[in-house]
Amino acid sequence: MKKSIDPRINRLELPANEDGKEVLDELEQWETYEVFHQKKRGDQHVHVGIVHAASAEMALLLAKEQYARRRQTSNLWVVKTRDVTATSYDDSDIFETTPEKTYREASDYYCMDRIRKYQQEHGIKDRKEDRRKKKESA
Repeated sequence: MKKSIDPRINRLELPANEDGKEVLDELEQWETYEVFHQKKRGDQHVHVGIVHAASAEMALLLAKEQYARRRQTSNLWVVKTRDVTATSYDDSDIFETTPEKTYREASDYYCMDRIRKYQQEHGIKDRKEDRRKKKESA
């Protein structure tokens, strides 16, 4: 017996055909839509959740009520979940980085000693150090 991806449908005790498949009306088997929310124009759309709907227009309406009612919203996207293509968790090795490329990470650069030495040689005040001392004295 094929289970629906909508848990509400699975909780219903639907009648079955002779072949064991559940009898569903067209609107009982709604599709899931992924919802993407854009806070301000120019920002990226961010995935915020899913809605179950019979059509894309209904999905937009439900997404607006669910995800845009209480927060600043500029735009919403809905995409059928079945249209999303994703990588497999078995292929996680494609995201591994090469260990010898740590020079790309900022933590590998030690330049504050040279900056402080330059500041001392040229009489430049370290504003961070001044702020820290000011906080300690207050």
